[in-house]
Amino acid sequence: MAELLNGKIVAESLKDETLKAADELKAMGINPKLKIIRVGANPSDLSYERGAVKRMAGCNVETEVMELPEDINQDDFIKALKSVNEDENVHGILIFRPLPKQLDEEVLKYVIAPEKDVDCFSPTNVAKVMEGDESGFAPCTPTAVMEILKYYKIDLKGSNTVVLGRSMVVGKPVSMLLLKEHATVTICHSRTKNLPDVTAAAEVLVVGIGKAKMVKANYIKEGAIVVDVGINVDENGKLCGDVDFEECEPKAGMITPVPGGVGSVTTSVLAKHVVKACKLLNNK
Repeated sequence: MAELLNGKIVAESLKDETLKAADELKAMGINPKLKIIRVGANPSDLSYERGAVKRMAGCNVETEVMELPEDINQDDFIKALKSVNEDENVHGILIFRPLPKQLDEEVLKYVIAPEKDVDCFSPTNVAKVMEGDESGFAPCTPTAVMEILKYYKIDLKGSNTVVLGRSMVVGKPVSMLLLKEHATVTICHSRTKNLPDVTAAAEVLVVGIGKAKMVKANYIKEGAIVVDVGINVDENGKLCGDVDFEECEPKAGMITPVPGGVGSVTTSVLAKHVVKACKLLNNK
C-alpha cells in the first residue's frame, strides 16, 4: 500500500510560512495584494477564485477581483490590464485563462508586468524558469508539485524522473524545475513510442496529460513515486486524476490523491508568490 502524498498538509505548511512573511511586511506598513482578472463567470474560474480568496485571507494577503464582461474587446482588456500594472497597491496579478476567443493571449502575455505576473503568463517569467532564475515566477501548479516533493523529502538528485505531458501549463515548466533539482528528466507525450515501457522505468513519475485515469498499473514501476497533476470528472461525476488511483496505488511507493493532492497546494503557492512579488517590488 502506497504512502499518500497529502497536499493539504503541504498547503498548511506553506500557509504558515507565507503568513509569517506577510505579517512581517504588514508590520512595515506594506500590505501584500493580489488582483484577480476574470473575464465572464466560467464556473471553474469561480470555483478556483473562491479557493484563492479564502487562501489569501488565511495568509493575510488582500485580494480584489476585477470582473470584465465576456464580450470585452482586446483594446479594452489591455487598458484594464495596464491600469492594474500601474497600481502601486497591487503586487500580484492573476489572469484566468483560457480567455475568450476575441482576446489574443499571444499579444496579452507581453502586456502583463513580469514583476507582478505570479502565475508565469509573461514570456519573461517563462524564460526565467528555463534559466533557473529564481527572481521570476514559475506557474503555480508545477511549483506545487515541487513543494510536495520537497515537503516529503524526496531526493531528486540523479533520479530517473519521467514527466508525462508537454504543455506550457505543466509538462515543460515542471521538467525545468525538476532539472534544477538535478533529476534526470524524460518528457513523454501522446506520441511517445512504447509509452508504458518508458514511464514504467521511472523512479518518479509526474503525470499531467489531461486524460482521466489514463495511467494504469502497467505504466508505473513497483515502488515508484507518482505525482498526479490531472483534474477530471469520471463517468460517475466524481473528481479523478490522470492516474487510475485504485489500480496504481497498490503498486506505487508514494502517490498523490485526487482530490487532495497537487490541486490543494496551488493556491498556497499563489499566496507565496504574491508575498515574494511584494517583497521584490518593495526591495525587502
